[in-house]
Amino acid sequence: MSKRDYYEVLGLDKGAGERDIKKAYKRLAMKYHPDRTKGDKESEEKFKEIKEAYEVLSTPDLKARYDQYGHAGVDPQMGGGGGGPQDFSDIFGDVFGDIFGGGGGRRQSRAQRGSDLRYNLELTLEDAVRGKDVEIKVPTWVACEPCDGSGAKAGSKPTTCSTCHGAGQVQMRQGFFAVQQTCPTCHGKGQVISDPCRSCSGQGRVQKSKTLSVKIPAGVDTGDRIRLSGEGEAGANGAPAGDLYVQVHVRDHAIFERDGSNLYCEVPIGFTTAALGGEIHVPTLDGKVKLKIPEETQTGRMFRMRGKGVKSVRGGVVGDLICKVVVETPVHLTDAQKDILRQLETEMEGGSARHRPKETGFFDGVKRFFDDLRN
Repeated sequence: MSKRDYYEVLGLDKGAGERDIKKAYKRLAMKYHPDRTKGDKESEEKFKEIKEAYEVLSTPDLKARYDQYGHAGVDPQMGGGGGGPQDFSDIFGDVFGDIFGGGGGRRQSRAQRGSDLRYNLELTLEDAVRGKDVEIKVPTWVACEPCDGSGAKAGSKPTTCSTCHGAGQVQMRQGFFAVQQTCPTCHGKGQVISDPCRSCSGQGRVQKSKTLSVKIPAGVDTGDRIRLSGEGEAGANGAPAGDLYVQVHVRDHAIFERDGSNLYCEVPIGFTTAALGGEIHVPTLDGKVKLKIPEETQTGRMFRMRGKGVKSVRGGVVGDLICKVVVETPVHLTDAQKDILRQLETEMEGGSARHRPKETGFFDGVKRFFDDLRN
């Protein structure tokens, strides 16, 4: 029976990148993992197929061979006598190594490091500005405790592969050429497990949610990320773990809007305060403070309160709070209140240009505009 295309197995287009490959593998592995399917043979076979496809496509040199030659480039049983087509840089590297005494071309394999993980963390503006310690739960692969990550049953341990003698690769000679390829017995690991651990099925890791305490520094903002070294996925068979990246997103605030180190807010004021001036209380992250409103203040005027903003996590001075005042038109007036406003309007009619210069200037400009059109 011919093997399915590895990209098809993971549901990807040809030549998909590393990120898409990891994402597809995690999604399918969660669905078909034996721990979830509980004895479903069809799902177990599906999981093996998914794992095989991922192991090839996630390894750069194997992926390059597979993209060029298909299964024949990565499966020694499909090449017909020589292990299939090989990458010529490997071939000539071995040839010159043999001729010039380069150690026989043997290269010790390295266990593949675990994948990096990303955790999206939402914070309030207050927590982002002040910093805090938070606990997060991360579903991931962790080292298997019974076998201490080795993959071998307790009381036993992996043994050196007898085929490649621990190198993880074997050398095949074709006349003058020496071809090096991944060991078919240990699949490049250099070791074999004759008695696998039952808890992890010989992988050396299991899926589990782990709880971590993360210190959020003061001043972080949306887009910042915190790296936790070694807290990503555990590598298979005792390989090093990847890293965990905590991606910060600050929720929208009901009052403030942040821009770098500065905070912005709109402050509504009554038209009497705007006309006559006065003092109002405005909110800051440290509590209420007084703001003096000069007389004849117009909508849109900005007031800067120095040092009432945010200190960035990257350092520097504390930013400012910028308050934009909005003059609020009164609503739901009584008849008596409306009469008072009409009386005020009548008293100001004679000096409208003096009392409302912007309005007068605007309509004078409109009049000139239409006069120019007629002429």
